[in-house]
Amino acid sequence: MTVLICDLSTGKGSWGHLTRLISDGNWEKIFLVSNDWGKENFAPKKEVSWILINRNMGFDLMKETILHSLPEATDIALNLISGEGKEHMAIMLALKEKYNNNYKLTILTKDGL
Repeated sequence: MTVLICDLSTGKGSWGHLTRLISDGNWEKIFLVSNDWGKENFAPKKEVSWILINRNMGFDLMKETILHSLPEATDIALNLISGEGKEHMAIMLALKEKYNNNYKLTILTKDGL
């Protein structure tokens, strides 16, 4: 199963990139790590699952929230174009624990994915 996992922060500068990444890819499942505001205001063109975090969470709670929301999967694509360090570190540590660092970084360029 090919799964896309993205950080979606509150700044809209990267939302266009994520919208195209979600639309252009052939993903079986899409997981967005965000907060309530992101969920209310981002309108993806495909069905997504939300992993809701709060920037004020302690790091361990943030990582555990993400970790326990990740699916069983064999092919994982990660995009961290949105967000910031604490969120990125929590996502990467959760992926390390769940998938033993077995994921690929994915980005949209002028040439495609």
